[in-house]
Amino acid sequence: MSNRLVTTLLLVAGLAAATPAAAVLRVLATTPDWAALVTELGGDRVNVYAATNAFQDVHRVEAKPSLVARARNADLVVATGAELEVGWLPVLVQESGNAHIQPGSPGYFEAASQLRLLDVPAGVDRSMGDVHPQGNPHVQLDPRNIALIATGLTARLTQLDAAGTAYYEARGADFQARWQAAIARWQTKAAPLKDVSVVVIHKDQVYLCHWLGLREIGAIEPKPGVPPSAGYLAELVTRLSAAPPRLILRNAYNDAKAPDWLAERIHAPVVLLPFSVGGSAEAKDLFGLFEDTLNRLLAALK
Repeated sequence: MSNRLVTTLLLVAGLAAATPAAAVLRVLATTPDWAALVTELGGDRVNVYAATNAFQDVHRVEAKPSLVARARNADLVVATGAELEVGWLPVLVQESGNAHIQPGSPGYFEAASQLRLLDVPAGVDRSMGDVHPQGNPHVQLDPRNIALIATGLTARLTQLDAAGTAYYEARGADFQARWQAAIARWQTKAAPLKDVSVVVIHKDQVYLCHWLGLREIGAIEPKPGVPPSAGYLAELVTRLSAAPPRLILRNAYNDAKAPDWLAERIHAPVVLLPFSVGGSAEAKDLFGLFEDTLNRLLAALK
């Protein structure tokens, strides 16, 4: 019997032995990506609710009474961190009155804390737009980041629910094995994307570009979070017309007007990407998110 088969059988046995009758932990995730990851790792021991969907800008979310109620009853909040949710999550957590999910407590988990972030500025002031002092928080589109976050999140689940330790560890190991195999497959598949020039809207494709080797040569926003003026767009057209990008990237939550306007003038295709789990019919989970993202990018090159 091979070592791989033995490992698989042990994982299955561990999952079967530790399967609970009902969910133990109530989890509030700030994005559908973290909700999907918690579900992968927590299975039947978690009850997960996503505070946002793929068609929302996570920077700008209202802390509605319904979300406060979810936070009030949560055992764990899973956030991106690095101030991505700074405009609403602190209010939500504070208004909940739930001592278990306050920052610094075991019931508060930030994905960004597990990573070394890109685009860390030397200094920040208002003239720079919506720049995050700790670094770029849009970490979910590098699958290597997902693996690191999954490790930290598995440990946190076992800390909060010690009785489920064997269950979480088995699911975590199973996820990591499937995820590493997928990463290897995706990186082979994505080889034609290396050094392809792209224009983005907001600085939220940095980790995708870093992973795939895409070359960002421009952004539709003059500064992060600042809408483009007519003058800025005219300058962008002039600059890009001499050497147009191969692709213009648009996320599911982005308005189509500006990228479509630019595409008509510099003759480059707009690629609509899911960006988050649920951003397309194919991106039903984390595996589907990356499969669909690569399929759309590769199809646009043809």
